[in-house]
Amino acid sequence: MDSLNRHEDYGQSALDETHLLADPIEQFKAWLIDAEAAQIYEPNAFVLATIDAENQSRARTVLLKGVDQRGFFFATNYLSRKGEAVAANPSVSAVFGWYSMYRQVLIQGIAEKVEPQESDDYFASRPHDSQVAAWSSHQSQPIQDRAALDDQFTSALAKFSNSDVPRPEYWGGYRIIPTRIEFWKGRSNRMHDRIEFVREIGADGQPGQWQVQRLQP
Repeated sequence: MDSLNRHEDYGQSALDETHLLADPIEQFKAWLIDAEAAQIYEPNAFVLATIDAENQSRARTVLLKGVDQRGFFFATNYLSRKGEAVAANPSVSAVFGWYSMYRQVLIQGIAEKVEPQESDDYFASRPHDSQVAAWSSHQSQPIQDRAALDDQFTSALAKFSNSDVPRPEYWGGYRIIPTRIEFWKGRSNRMHDRIEFVREIGADGQPGQWQVQRLQP
């Protein structure tokens, strides 16, 4: 395990407040485009962390499927562990790690279900077999073995062989409404750059203005 003793120099390329757009969501989009151009594998993948009803933390990798001024969109089974956790506690965090670029984005916010039509529209855009998979897997539930899982998928394929696949009621989208977005840039000697955008959510549920500050590494 040589990696445990590795001390890589992340270089002197700086991240200054003046390098960032005033709107952190637009800045995120710019960094995502950079990650795509750098051919990062699955640049839209992020680690989603939740707290469940038993106050236990859980984390898993999911795929970002939309981002705009409303927040960060992903989709999943509402009855999965992540779905049940969000139902119990909507406070979540997300980490995008583009490590070969020495970049990371950390997001904190509130996860909310999107409107059914938005879930319908996204589900309709998925490949046919991915749509079928939403019907064939009881996500996060135990199963006897792989063969049993494959049998469920085969049965679902047969069921929808000659018809469109509707979105299951238990499957749909969430949007993370961000309250904190941090842009991290690796630097030499572990003296990294960290620029944080923070905003409050008002009593009316509407987000306020973004405030920016530098954090010590």
